[in-house]
Amino acid sequence: MDRPEQPAQRDHWFEDLADHLGSAYLRYSFTKGTEQEVAFLVDELGLEPGMRVLDVGCGPGRHAHALGRRGIGVHGVDISERFVELARVDAPGGVTFERLDARRLSFDGEFDAAISLCQGAFGLSDGGAGRAARPPDPDAGVLDGIGRALRPGGRLALSAFSAYFQVRHTEVMGSTFDATRGVNHERTSIKDEAGADAEVDLWTTCFTPRELRLLAARSGLATDEIWSVRPGEYRREEPSIDSEEFLLIAHRAI
Repeated sequence: MDRPEQPAQRDHWFEDLADHLGSAYLRYSFTKGTEQEVAFLVDELGLEPGMRVLDVGCGPGRHAHALGRRGIGVHGVDISERFVELARVDAPGGVTFERLDARRLSFDGEFDAAISLCQGAFGLSDGGAGRAARPPDPDAGVLDGIGRALRPGGRLALSAFSAYFQVRHTEVMGSTFDATRGVNHERTSIKDEAGADAEVDLWTTCFTPRELRLLAARSGLATDEIWSVRPGEYRREEPSIDSEEFLLIAHRAI
């Protein structure tokens, strides 16, 4: 895909975190279920070889690579230049990547499907410096851009942290939950490729199924299903208060 990349404006808290992590991101246990997740999504979204998929918040490209090995074309976007560089290494044919801010997507009906998984973009917009100047729901802009990127009828799979789960387990996880904004804040330590530690702040917006349906409708997306999922355990399970994430399955209204 021949597109000029966005200027490298660094105004997202996640970029410094990704710079430190680099390829060490792929050591975390939640990244180990890629093949299971992709197999589920291929079936759930009706993906076939030759289709084009937009991977929003692609990280180092694990889902994009797995889809590409199945003959599906993928264009992955991520705000982290470091992750984009890693994703381009050994990418299958038909799989491309660019540095792009998910809050400023400019695609227009170019894709058969889109994915945004593991809080790669959606759910990470309301945190860090400058929160007060942002819109009431910064993640709504991410969903708007995804909706525009899909052709009419195009399918979406998007994961989001569960507000129910987060509130129930805040004390156990050592985090704080802002009930006004629905944002969970955690101070934690992460290791780089050499094993060096860095203390970082994580801000993650959490959602209920109702909120996901309303946000989807606002972005011109009709909700097909919402499933309770866990990393590496994607399946058709009704929403519950006991699962860490929800998976929104939707399509661009015709």
